[in-house]
Amino acid sequence: MAAKQATEGRDARAVAPILVALDTTDPARAAGLADALRGHVGGLKLGLEFFMANGAAGVARISELGQPVFLDLKFHDIPNTVAGAVRAVAPLRPFILNVHAGGGRAMMLAARDAARDSAAKLGIAPPKLIAVTVLTSFAGSDLAEVGVPAGPQDQVRRLAALTRDCGLDGVVCSAKEIAVLRQDLGADFLLVTPGIRPAWAASGDQKRIMTPAEAMEAGADHLVIGRPITGADDPVAAAKRIADEIACRAGDDRTQA
Repeated sequence: MAAKQATEGRDARAVAPILVALDTTDPARAAGLADALRGHVGGLKLGLEFFMANGAAGVARISELGQPVFLDLKFHDIPNTVAGAVRAVAPLRPFILNVHAGGGRAMMLAARDAARDSAAKLGIAPPKLIAVTVLTSFAGSDLAEVGVPAGPQDQVRRLAALTRDCGLDGVVCSAKEIAVLRQDLGADFLLVTPGIRPAWAASGDQKRIMTPAEAMEAGADHLVIGRPITGADDPVAAAKRIADEIACRAGDDRTQA
């Protein structure tokens, strides 16, 4: 009922894709944001900053507030270690869990099998397992510095195709690669997009960015949005504004069609 009331007067589909990044070490602040934003966003993202400060207990505390959690830990190690890490966090029941596609085929297969096996033993649905392609803070010059001659889009396409071949559910990609990945990999491949910045928000350290409405129009499934919401004087108002912009853009597209 609370979620229904919170979304009344707006397109609920515009709320659902938004995963708000709770990039803080303060569990009280994270819990306060999670509680305030319930019904105004589709879920939460908890990353390394939060996990290293608060561990599994901190994640469980946020999960208990009733919103889906994207556990953004970007596992990248030898296959056996990554499989063990996936098994270790499976009881937290993340909605989405990720690894680095750069870890290669054997590592991604080990992560996939561990996620499925752990979920079966726990009697729960497995998380959506996705892979990070190229970090949204990377430009072509950054890739060249670490020995990758391909530009960001070519590297993203290569790693996304490998991810699909390994049976994972999707990838993390910048908004700039959404359209080409949707064309390459089809409608059922999950595209989770960070680096989302409304036109009225600062870009920060993100380089390959797009507005929320543009990203949804391009074909994103989930938008990871942090500072434009969590750094706002009124996070709920900021989340509403973003949802309204997505809904208005979608409404305009339907009218033109």
